[in-house]
Amino acid sequence: MNRSAVRWFATLAIAGIAVVASACGSSDTATPTGSTPAPGTGAGSGGGKVGVILPDTKSSIRWESFDKPLLTKAFADAGVTADIQNAEGDKVKMATIADQMITSGVKVLIIVNLDSPSAVAIETKAAAAGVKTLDYDRLTLGGNAEAYVSFDNEVVGQLQGTGLVKCLTDKGVANPRVVELNGSPTDNNATLFKKGYDSILQPLYDAGTYTKVADQSVPDWDNQKGGVIFAQMLQAAGGKIDGVLAANDGLGGAAIAELKKQNLQIPVTGQDATPEGLQAILRGDQCMTVYKAVTSEAKAVADAAIALLSGKAPATNKTLKDSVSGRDVPSVLLAPVAIYKANVKDVIADGFVTKAQVCVADLAQACTDAGIS
Repeated sequence: MNRSAVRWFATLAIAGIAVVASACGSSDTATPTGSTPAPGTGAGSGGGKVGVILPDTKSSIRWESFDKPLLTKAFADAGVTADIQNAEGDKVKMATIADQMITSGVKVLIIVNLDSPSAVAIETKAAAAGVKTLDYDRLTLGGNAEAYVSFDNEVVGQLQGTGLVKCLTDKGVANPRVVELNGSPTDNNATLFKKGYDSILQPLYDAGTYTKVADQSVPDWDNQKGGVIFAQMLQAAGGKIDGVLAANDGLGGAAIAELKKQNLQIPVTGQDATPEGLQAILRGDQCMTVYKAVTSEAKAVADAAIALLSGKAPATNKTLKDSVSGRDVPSVLLAPVAIYKANVKDVIADGFVTKAQVCVADLAQACTDAGIS
């Protein structure tokens, strides 16, 4: 994606999210259970309370640093009472939170699943209690959510695959040896990411111009496990790896840490445009990431929940086939953007992260060179 397209997307995202201006890094919590919506603002939603269950705090910093404050503000601005909690990577805890929210009287339940089977149980119980559900960021296969709100995750993977090829080409690497460090095998998003980047890389493997050295998934997106898995890949390859398709910035960072132990610096991909990932790009340790404007995603799921509270169907722009049930799930799929050193500044300009978060002392000159002001 060229820089003018990135600027266009950033402008569109900013225009579309004015009512949920970024509160990244906020320590604010959701409106407490049982609190009263702001006067005159609750009527548009038809009344009622929304529950949100985020997945964990380890796989990505986004959930607590970005999604929670953005959703908190979006519902507060709409005068909707919201209870936002985090399952901390525990499926039993997620089920318990869901039970408590249903018992407390939520009318809409938004979940970011830890895996599909456990989420199906939650959505089935919610439906029996008359509670509408929304899948946020991750589709629950076999579920019954009213809608799914996310990014086009196959395109995310395509951007990663294209990015790795670009970075290897820019470095002049001939017949590169590549490893794929995939996301959690229980996350449908990870399946879609891999489908996307394999659509770019597999023809190169088949043609013999690229060699796939290793290909492994990381349970629960656990960065520590990812580091161990990558260290084993690197050792098995005798250190002869030219590129790493890492499914997100956390796994990319884990791979980079192991490469540094061997004094190696090779192209590594990522996803989420985290401050750490952007710093790694500016240092030259990571070649690219994928920016997903969480502000737009949070607004879209808040709008969907508010529509359901009002007895309306959420506005969607696509359908996505549930490979388990065969159902065409009404979806809001947003556009991701590839980020390289040349356009790191666009992520900061969009308000997703701040200059202070990215441009730490040792990166002051790199930030200046990258046009970050």
